[in-house]
Amino acid sequence: MRVKTNLGAAIVLLFGVLIGQARDRDGFTPVQQAAHERSRSTVAWLRDQQARQQTLEDVRKRLRAPLSPATAAQIALLNNQGLQATFEEIGLAQADLMEARTVPNPRLDISARFPSNPVDVTDLSGAIAQDFLSILMIPLKTRVAKDQLAAAQLRVANEVTRLVAETKSAVYELQAAQEILGRLRIEQAAQATSLDLVQRLHQAGNITDLRLIQQQAEYSASRLEIAQQEEEIRALKEKLNRLMGLWGADTDWKVESKVPDVAKDDFSAHRLETLAITQRYDLAGAKAELEGRLRAAGLIKSFRWIGALDFGIQSEREPEGETITGPSLSIDLPIFNQNQANVARGEARLRQAYDNFEREAVEIRSEVRELCDKVISRRDIAQFYKDDLVPIRIQARDQMQLQYNAMTVGPLELFTARQQEIASERAYIEAKRDYWVNRSELEQTVGGSLYRRTQTVSKGPISNQP
Repeated sequence: MRVKTNLGAAIVLLFGVLIGQARDRDGFTPVQQAAHERSRSTVAWLRDQQARQQTLEDVRKRLRAPLSPATAAQIALLNNQGLQATFEEIGLAQADLMEARTVPNPRLDISARFPSNPVDVTDLSGAIAQDFLSILMIPLKTRVAKDQLAAAQLRVANEVTRLVAETKSAVYELQAAQEILGRLRIEQAAQATSLDLVQRLHQAGNITDLRLIQQQAEYSASRLEIAQQEEEIRALKEKLNRLMGLWGADTDWKVESKVPDVAKDDFSAHRLETLAITQRYDLAGAKAELEGRLRAAGLIKSFRWIGALDFGIQSEREPEGETITGPSLSIDLPIFNQNQANVARGEARLRQAYDNFEREAVEIRSEVRELCDKVISRRDIAQFYKDDLVPIRIQARDQMQLQYNAMTVGPLELFTARQQEIASERAYIEAKRDYWVNRSELEQTVGGSLYRRTQTVSKGPISNQP
């Protein structure tokens, strides 16, 4: 009877128990904390039907009131199915961590050899083998798996930030589209009144056929523009339905009626690049991946000369009843294969991760500068419309109304002044929309907040200092 057991089995067993008992906190907790810190929002990983039902009830309560950009973003974080699928990356990474820290099962081999002479004793042999090399590699494999889990958490947190910014931008666009539609309908009413007047003047012979045709064309163009604006509103609503994960009766919701006014000097552009580098989750994820690749490359190099290692005690019982016992060692000889391919592959992946990290950092800085310029420009344009152009157009219309009342100008001049006023108001709405959309994009590019102070020490798995 041949038996092969692991030397120091008690130590290995204790080591395996300690690893098996080690428990991390829920890997989704850092993502929840990051979402609350950056956007004052709540995210939930819906892992059972009861959680899904409770979340749906919460979403439906929020849909009863007109949606603000923040409320719509909160609904998207709770109910977007694509985001829920992204959360499963954390579950997969946690499973990889669990596998990395688990002691491999021992291997049991049993064989029986029957003699041709019935008088002889049947030769039975058995072996229990443990992959000792895999046990030695558990700490390093666990560290690599933890890096991969941290990278997954950062990627998921970045997806949360992206979804918040995209949903807010869609709400601002829908608010602006609805507000512009209101102005277009006012303008169409003015065009209808103007056309009615022109037709009566034409019947009286006071204006030419050309002037009548021009007025009819302007009225038809206003009707077409309203139809196009209504189609755009429907498309924007469907975009928000997709972002918020809504269908059926839940799509009957409304947004707040007006785009908010822009604020003067509401944030400082100073050091936004540093802020973005400090708090961008995708960049921190690229760094975590780089560190994981570095440790993985070190793991391969450390064990490149050892292909397999079995160490234990072998005991054999002879048919005569004598037992022979002694240590045994089994090791692969690195004559032909010294893991050259794995080492080269690990080094190539490490260089690739480093290049991706540097490329992403350069692109982030450039995007911050570009969007910051856009936000400041849109803010100045919106303020110009609000403080200068719109008031001037209103004054011009008031003065034209007084002159019309005094019968010094005709009705067509008054209609023209009203059209110019409505056009300036529409342009102001568009400027506000562009400001808030670009500002949402800047928040996403910076990492979720334009006011967050930089931190050099991380207190959790999600690092703030890549």
